[in-house]
Amino acid sequence: MAIISRGFRGKRETDPRIPPGQYLERGFPVLSAGPTPRADLSTWTFSITAGGDALRTWTWSELTHLPHEDVVKDIHCVTKWSKLDSVWRGISLDSLLASVEIDPGHAYVMAHCDGGYTTNVPLADLQGGKAWIAYQYDGAPLPPEHGGPARLLVPHLYFWKSAKWVRSLELMTENTWGFWERLGYHEYGDPWKEQRYWGD
Repeated sequence: MAIISRGFRGKRETDPRIPPGQYLERGFPVLSAGPTPRADLSTWTFSITAGGDALRTWTWSELTHLPHEDVVKDIHCVTKWSKLDSVWRGISLDSLLASVEIDPGHAYVMAHCDGGYTTNVPLADLQGGKAWIAYQYDGAPLPPEHGGPARLLVPHLYFWKSAKWVRSLELMTENTWGFWERLGYHEYGDPWKEQRYWGD
């Protein structure tokens, strides 16, 4: 049974880039709900699906040879730490989503990951230059403990939405809760509104 933590204690920050209730973290804490999966890149794939069908699938080589972006983003964990100016390399979700036909009714996405983790995100929050499939961190391959070989990166939401070990994105017509959302985390997770838990 997973345990929901109300977060670590830290001093109140005054940096305008740090949302309410957060403190500045200079390291990169490792927080996971279970053991760290180890991927075989020779068989690894990433897919966009809908209605049980794969609309498009990429191998590791195909994905990492697509045009990439280097982005510098602040990230905010629901356990109340914020890390400023984190450096990532990845593929824009705009680019990946443009390669499939999206039904007008598909307004939500479920990220599916190795280890059984899932999280739901509105499709609009993965578009418009707001999200990536990240495979490098700080100039090096993304380590497994931080979600490598690839994780979803949605930095404007609490970091549990940036799902580790991502393997597919399922396009959905209805908003269905993922792993932490079913256990009490907020269905959306806006750090600036402190949407940590049900009722926030």
